Amino acid sequence: MTGNVASSDLLMRVQQRIGQDLAKVEEVFAAELASSNPFATDVLAHVCRFRGKRLRPILVLLTARCLGGIRPEHHVLAAVVEMIHMATLVHDDVLDEAATRRHVATVNARWNNETSVLFGDCLFTHAFHLASSLPTTEACRMIGWSTNRVCEGELTQVRERGNFDLDEAAYFEIIEGKTAELCALSCRLGARYAEAEAATVEEMAEFGRLLGLAFQIADDLLDLTGDEHAAGKSLGSDLSLEKMTLPLIRLMSEASSDEAARIRQLLAAPDEASRQALRTLLEEGDAFAYTRDRALALVSQSCELLDRLPPSPDRQLLQDMARFAVERTH
Repeated sequence: MTGNVASSDLLMRVQQRIGQDLAKVEEVFAAELASSNPFATDVLAHVCRFRGKRLRPILVLLTARCLGGIRPEHHVLAAVVEMIHMATLVHDDVLDEAATRRHVATVNARWNNETSVLFGDCLFTHAFHLASSLPTTEACRMIGWSTNRVCEGELTQVRERGNFDLDEAAYFEIIEGKTAELCALSCRLGARYAEAEAATVEEMAEFGRLLGLAFQIADDLLDLTGDEHAAGKSLGSDLSLEKMTLPLIRLMSEASSDEAARIRQLLAAPDEASRQALRTLLEEGDAFAYTRDRALALVSQSCELLDRLPPSPDRQLLQDMARFAVERTH
C-alpha cells in the first residue's frame, strides 16, 4: 500500500457511504444520554466538543456494509462503542493529567478529577443500558468482555510506569487491551450483527485488532514527534508519566550499557531538558523509523485480511482507513 490518504477525502467518502447511518447513530447516542440533570447535560455538551474521528462507530457500520448491510442493531451498537470510547478518553485525561483535547479543555481541567471520573462512569453505565435494549444478551456479553480487557490494559500500563526495562511483548500486551480491543470489538459487532459466518466474524475482529495496534503505535509516536497545535491536545505525557512506548523501548534495546544508564537517568527526570535530550537520541538512532515500520507492517497484515472479502467501495474504504491510522499527523 503506497501513497497518502488525505483526511478530508477520507471523511468525504465516509459521509458518502454511511453518512445517513452515522446520523442515526448520533440520534441513538443523544437519546440515550439525554438527562434532566443540568450539570450532566453541561458536561456532555462539553465532552462532545472534543469527540474525534468516530473511528469505532465507522468500523461497526463499514464492516456491516461489507458483509450484507447495516441493520438497526448496528446503529445501537455503534452508539454503544462510541460511549465506551468516550468514557475511556475522559478517564485517560485524568490518568495522564492532560489539559486539552482537540483544542478544548479536558473535563478534569474544565472542572475537576471527580467530575471526570463520575462522568466517565456515567458513560459506561449508559453504554450497557443501551446494549441491554437489544433482544438478547449476546452483545452485552461481548461488550463486557472487551471492556474488561480495556480496563486491564490500562491497569497494566499504570503498573508498568517507571519500568524502563519494559520489553516489546509487554508493551503490545498493554496496547492490545487499552486500544486494540475496542477496535476489534467494533468490527466483531459489525460482522456478527450482519449475520456473517463465524470465521468471517473472527477475521474482521482480527482486522480491527491489527488496525487498533497500528493506531496506538502511531499515537505513541505522535506523542514524541507531533505538534500540540496541530494535534489539539496535550503531548509529551508519555515521557512525563514515565510510560515506555515503542520508540523508547527500541532506543533502550539498541543502546550500550552506558548509553542505557544515561537514558534511564533522562527518563527518571522528565523535565523539558531531559525530554529534548531524549528526542535528540531518538532522532539520531532508528527508533522512529523502526516504530513506523512496525505500524505499517500491522496495517499491511490487516489489509490482507480484508482482501478475503469481495471487492467493494466499503472494503476499499476500510483499507484506506487502516492506512490513515498510521499516516495521520494528529
